[in-house]
Amino acid sequence: MRILIFGASGRTGREVVRHALERQHVVTAFARQPSKLVAKHPQLRLIEGDVGDLAAVRGAMPGQDAVVSTLGVATPLKHDPVVIDGMRHIAAAMREVGVRRLIYQSFIGVSESRAAVGFVLRFVAPIPLREEIADHEVKEAIVKSSGTDWTIVRPPKLTDRAASGRYRIGDGIRTWVPLPMLARADVAEFIVRELEQPAYIHKAPRLLP
Repeated sequence: MRILIFGASGRTGREVVRHALERQHVVTAFARQPSKLVAKHPQLRLIEGDVGDLAAVRGAMPGQDAVVSTLGVATPLKHDPVVIDGMRHIAAAMREVGVRRLIYQSFIGVSESRAAVGFVLRFVAPIPLREEIADHEVKEAIVKSSGTDWTIVRPPKLTDRAASGRYRIGDGIRTWVPLPMLARADVAEFIVRELEQPAYIHKAPRLLP
């Protein structure tokens, strides 16, 4: 499968790149700073670009089978209109070129999924994270109206630990752990597996330990 990954130089994006290459997929990594990607692989193509540039996003799209977005904000805890525009550009370019499959990494504190988590993520985190959560809600709406075969992935707080391979997936799962955490490597494994064997098209599954 030919996979285009936006946000590929971020911590989660790098894990998705690594896991997709390990699974023998052909990966195009789109990033503002592709030099952050230390992976070198014959099936890896690096594109330096900004998602705020529609032409750059459109230029990366031809020939792809699927798109993954792990885009993060430029400044933590701040509203990032460029990334919101970037999601619009990704959706528009996919429609133009005819790429159908889209996976967007969101956050379990978004929308109705906030009721699925413990005290910290439900009541405390939304205060400092209010701008990021609001941005995720806008981007989720863009994804849902994109006309693609989309999946929105909602993990909890992410860590850089090694993959555990032990996590739950579902639309209605819950946890009472005050601050649930999951390894980025586990999220990457789920994303690539969902591309290979779709089970959550037009759904927003939660990932929880």
